[in-house]
Amino acid sequence: MAGGMSLSSDGGRPTPLEGKFTFYVAICAIIAATGGLMFGYDIGISGGVTAMDGFLEKFFHTVYVRKHLVHEDNYCKYDNQGLQLFTSSLYLSALIASFSASKSCTKYGRKPTMQAASAFFLVGTVLCAAAVNLFMLIIGRIFLGVGVGFANQAVPLFLSELAPAKIRGALNILFQLDVTIGIFIANIVNYFTSEIHPWGWRLSLGLAGVPASILCLGSFIIPETPTSLVEHGKLDEGIKMLRKVRGVENVEAEFEELKQASKVAEQVRHPYRMLMKRPSQPPLVIGILMQVFQQFTGINAIMFYAPVLFQTVGFKNNASLLSSVITGIVNVLSTLISVFSVDKAGRRVLLLSACFFMFIAQTTIGSILHVYLKTTNSLHKGTAIVVVLLVCMFVMSFAWSWGPLGWLIPSETFPLETRAAGFSFAVSANMLFTFLIAQAFLSMMCHMKSSIFFFFAVWIFIMGIFVVFLLPETKGVPIDEMNERVWKQHWYWKKFMEDKYEDLSENQEREPPVGVHDDNLVV
Repeated sequence: MAGGMSLSSDGGRPTPLEGKFTFYVAICAIIAATGGLMFGYDIGISGGVTAMDGFLEKFFHTVYVRKHLVHEDNYCKYDNQGLQLFTSSLYLSALIASFSASKSCTKYGRKPTMQAASAFFLVGTVLCAAAVNLFMLIIGRIFLGVGVGFANQAVPLFLSELAPAKIRGALNILFQLDVTIGIFIANIVNYFTSEIHPWGWRLSLGLAGVPASILCLGSFIIPETPTSLVEHGKLDEGIKMLRKVRGVENVEAEFEELKQASKVAEQVRHPYRMLMKRPSQPPLVIGILMQVFQQFTGINAIMFYAPVLFQTVGFKNNASLLSSVITGIVNVLSTLISVFSVDKAGRRVLLLSACFFMFIAQTTIGSILHVYLKTTNSLHKGTAIVVVLLVCMFVMSFAWSWGPLGWLIPSETFPLETRAAGFSFAVSANMLFTFLIAQAFLSMMCHMKSSIFFFFAVWIFIMGIFVVFLLPETKGVPIDEMNERVWKQHWYWKKFMEDKYEDLSENQEREPPVGVHDDNLVV
């Protein structure tokens, strides 16, 4: 029995919520998580395409010429703001789109938001694959970004709300697993299309339409979540769907929790204003910091530009792409570790262990490049292989921790009344810092050289301190009981949680929810 716990009506010990993991839930989760496949494919494809001669010659001729100059600085041959804009423009548009996606999730539901995500992504795919100039290419990337913003908002919420509490972590991590699979597939595609001159890059970009099509078609099959149905007043549909996804008839306790959470949410007319209130700050701060720290591990710098990085340390074009395929395999397999351990070991253990290994990897890579890689030479083959192994160690550690948990923890810690709005802040923070890293990495590598790896190592150390002191454990806690069982029990965050509803009602413009006549409900 994979259930959760519900606080008893007399404020005593929690009582179990009934439910089990059903085949229907598994199929719905697999289809929805395809949104992660879109995201991951784009992350992986961007780095490979920007290393292809056909792509560079057409859109970034100066970089193409610089790349083939034997004596060009190893660290600076790809330093070009336009080339970085190709990668980063997607994340800037995703940042802006995440706020519209939040409103879409609240007003229309999780399912329609995923449908919109796939439609935007398909339009962007066509524009990029058919691009004849840089302007068309960037416009296509912007459409892709809107699709990513909508998908990254809706999919983790959908998975968290659909899952029984005891396996919520594993089910939510399907999103990140699909991200890693998307990166892996993109690396394989780039490996083969790099041999197709001069249009191989078009095929690489065009194949992004495959995961988008899967999500588009699949989104007509999957249901809306019980939480969203109740939130929209469809109570009969909500309890029927709750019974279906839990696989049991006795779901009244969980259904009552959803109705009470929905009553509170309906009285909130300005969820973003509510997020600024003191009792909303713990999940908001945690949600944003998880995204900031996720990017400052340096993972996207490595995943975006892995082929470029491996060429820098001495691998030829095909060898660098093959090395990216290897790191992609490591990424996928290591994410599976998180799927099977997150609801047993807990979130904090995975995050702290990863900080240890990522810190070692980044400092060692920085040290090797500082000593052995000068401006015009190549690394000895054996030393270059060591760098690849260290990159694999770094990717492995990230994949079982900050990758999946960066999305899981914000999706499960907000109360219903601010869930979509709060998660949009997390998504936008992720996209903002992904944009900054993508836009700045090649220039940072040019100016900082090997020191860039020490820069990320310092951030990883800070992340470890953050986990030790400020990140509470959320393993096995039902999504609508985080306030009582997590925030009010934490040594630091509990000071923010006194008289939560009284606090939130201060200066909060509200209106009574339709059909609710409980004069004792204080929001």
